[in-house]
Amino acid sequence: MVTELELKQMVQQILVEMSGKEGGVPKVAPPTGQCAVCDDGDGLPDLTEIDLRRQCLVPAPADAEALMAMKLTTPARIGVWRAGPRYKTETLLRFRADHAAAQDAVFSNVSDEFLAANGLETIQTECASKDQFLTRPDLGRQFGAEAKDAMKRIAGPSPKVLVYVSDGLSSTAVETNAMDTLKMIGQGLERQGVKLAKPFFVKYGRVPAMDVVSEATGADVVCVLLGERPGLVTAESMSAYITYKGTVGMPEAKRTVVSNIHAGGTPAVEAGGYIADIIKLMLEKKISGIDLKL
Repeated sequence: MVTELELKQMVQQILVEMSGKEGGVPKVAPPTGQCAVCDDGDGLPDLTEIDLRRQCLVPAPADAEALMAMKLTTPARIGVWRAGPRYKTETLLRFRADHAAAQDAVFSNVSDEFLAANGLETIQTECASKDQFLTRPDLGRQFGAEAKDAMKRIAGPSPKVLVYVSDGLSSTAVETNAMDTLKMIGQGLERQGVKLAKPFFVKYGRVPAMDVVSEATGADVVCVLLGERPGLVTAESMSAYITYKGTVGMPEAKRTVVSNIHAGGTPAVEAGGYIADIIKLMLEKKISGIDLKL
């Protein structure tokens, strides 16, 4: 039978080993306010800062070079090793940390400070709350009369190209990538003699909300920069959905999509330049979606 003291010592030993301290001895009853594995102000490493693709957890692999080469080709959690039939503590903690980051991205709102700093006026869909947004996707595609009037006022008369920002399912993705992407789109189109309408922010917005925006503003091309559903690889992935003269109820095949906009995928600056080229082509061909050959 393991005593409570022995159990505490086992836990502390695990923490010592995770902190990377060689030959660490479990500390029993550390001083108040001090971590059991802290020494001279050093704490536990931030597991989320570790690149899983460059981390080898398999002890003495038969072919370490082949294993690491394989890990570099995918963000999947391979070669995480085990303790008996279970995940190792470090692997489990990293999983829980990534899962928590994904939940935060979904359930948090884009901050008022971010919107104010970037001059984005907020237009809200028919969703009254985050809970309603998650449970009633249909309301995230609809706007009231006042919201539509606000779109027209902000975008101005007969805009050619309108790019707006929406939270979607990841506020983290929007705050991380949206403005760099928007800036590069504007610069890319300006070189082609195309001026963007003033952008705005749609709160609680789904992808098809852009069709209402298109009809209300009369813009030739509408592009929404929207946070995607986060996974365990990243909570910062954003996508751009682009349509030429979109209409409510149109087939999804009429949308052109640039996805995986984040640091580990397509960087925001690169994506912005690419999106500008797509919009320019749409204006020339007057089509979007699968009909547009890129």
